[in-house]
Amino acid sequence: MALLDDDRLFDAEPRARGLARALYGGVRNLPLVSPHGHTEPRWYAENARFPDPARLLIVPDHYVFRMLFSQGIRLEQLGVPTADGSPVEADGRAIWRLFAQHYHLFRGTPTRMWLDHTFATLFGIEERLTAANADRLYDHIAALLERDDYRPRALFERFNLEVISTTDAATDDLGWHRMIRDSGWRGRVVPAYRPDAVVDPDFAGFASNLDQLGALTGEDTGHWSGYLEAHRKRRAYFRSFGATSSDHGHPTAETANLLPKEAGMLFDRVRSGHADARDRALFRAQMLTEMARMSIEDGLVLQIHPGSWRNHSATMLARFGRDKGFDIPTRTDYVGALKPMLDAVGTEPGLSIILFTLDESSYARELAPLAGVYPALRLGPPWWFHDSPEGMRRFREMATETAGFYNTVGFNDDTRAFPSIPARHDVARRVDCAFLARLVSEHRLDEDEAHEVARDLAYGLAKRAYKL
Repeated sequence: MALLDDDRLFDAEPRARGLARALYGGVRNLPLVSPHGHTEPRWYAENARFPDPARLLIVPDHYVFRMLFSQGIRLEQLGVPTADGSPVEADGRAIWRLFAQHYHLFRGTPTRMWLDHTFATLFGIEERLTAANADRLYDHIAALLERDDYRPRALFERFNLEVISTTDAATDDLGWHRMIRDSGWRGRVVPAYRPDAVVDPDFAGFASNLDQLGALTGEDTGHWSGYLEAHRKRRAYFRSFGATSSDHGHPTAETANLLPKEAGMLFDRVRSGHADARDRALFRAQMLTEMARMSIEDGLVLQIHPGSWRNHSATMLARFGRDKGFDIPTRTDYVGALKPMLDAVGTEPGLSIILFTLDESSYARELAPLAGVYPALRLGPPWWFHDSPEGMRRFREMATETAGFYNTVGFNDDTRAFPSIPARHDVARRVDCAFLARLVSEHRLDEDEAHEVARDLAYGLAKRAYKL
């Protein structure tokens, strides 16, 4: 039995399924625009071979190892590096065998769909991974990874990636991006400005991060005006390497619009380490508004990714560091939280703010009505835990009635798992085509309009929203 059915994610009703097939046929081979993600620019700069199947598909993918950990498999057994460098499993084959023994845990999950898509389309595998065939499939994939056409740049081109954005700290020197640019390779890889470490007082090493920001820019980050100017300089530096967006992973969507004197006094408290919890939250809120103002000046698209209780397990944070599967969604307010920023800049021409959520209850109640009237706002696609067929359907059903399609920004894959990028885009294209087919079947949309919308959702909206 083939791993992939040609009609996956389409309606079982024959007419709707036929419409979905036709719509999907018009978009399945469009180039991929990946405007937000977490792949390593180093991969494209060095263009080195990926080391083995486990380190390509398991070790860097928190979707994979968080599920296995939930069933009692330790991250050390999966080769996930520790913060202190203490030993973990180094044998890729052993990691792969453990993964194969527990592949059944992914039944019904989007991770299973992405992996099966990768196995079938990238590695030509047409049998389900099991403990019995684990070694044989490992050897098959490992042999392919030795070939030049499986190096990062070749895969970038094979995936039909038109452009991909990485996510880079505000203090990153962008050396890998410089290497890509200087290499003459024509693949388009751009950075995104991620300043969390220098705008969040609760971020580890915040004070020293501000010192580094000052050293990089020649600005006095001990004072409010110098601190803001340092951000402007770094944003300009990122733009010189093709950046079109900034990205902000705040705990909440809270914004503020303090008077300059008040903001300066708040910064002094934060900078000196004398700020309480409310001051620290207020500073993050003020910085979202400041970043929106800077976006008016320099044109960077502002992405807000709020509502994650990051690194929920203090034990796992200490053992393995950040971003190891222990980020948990929280309830998120947008209407009240965004009002100070929207009062300041929400109707400014040319400003583009893309909102994401991990709180699906906010789609119809808050996000769609906000994006459906404020010119500066657009809705990002279902994110993280909701990057699934069910999450995508719920998003279209709850957002379209108020915000329409054209106050959304298409799809982005938001992944560290490079081989999963085509699979994630394919799922989004199929789900959107199935949704459009339903609208046509219900006589709510003409078929020619559905083809236009399908193309925009798959390709055009992302290019326009992210100025790519």
